[in-house]
Amino acid sequence: MPTRRPRPKPRLLAGGNPQIAKADGDAPVKAYLAAVPGWKRDVARRVDALVEREVPSVRRAVKWNSPFYGLEGRGWFLALHVFSRAVKVTFFRGTSLHPPPPGGAAKEARWIDVHEDDLDERRLSAWIREAAALPGWGGR
Repeated sequence: MPTRRPRPKPRLLAGGNPQIAKADGDAPVKAYLAAVPGWKRDVARRVDALVEREVPSVRRAVKWNSPFYGLEGRGWFLALHVFSRAVKVTFFRGTSLHPPPPGGAAKEARWIDVHEDDLDERRLSAWIREAAALPGWGGR
């Protein structure tokens, strides 16, 4: 029986963001989450679990070294990205959420920076449900 070589750990980019090859499916997102360093791993996994709970038919992918979440035929509604001091949660149609996330804005996108101890699961769950009901970004 051949021995399996352990997979090399993904390279960490600036701020500890894992470098994961672009790919569709749960596996690349799980690899991304496993490679996130420190307390940010727990935050990223909690966000992923909230998306799964609120949108059971969610589709996952890694694009531009970030997990993307969407619905088949509807586009992407949310993405994560790890930075030095926070996990950025971006809603692609965030200006349409009520109330809009309080973080930055670019065109229709809005985001929040989640820190080690300030993940408001109730508020984030409501935004996830609302964002998933809107037309997504990118179609595919």
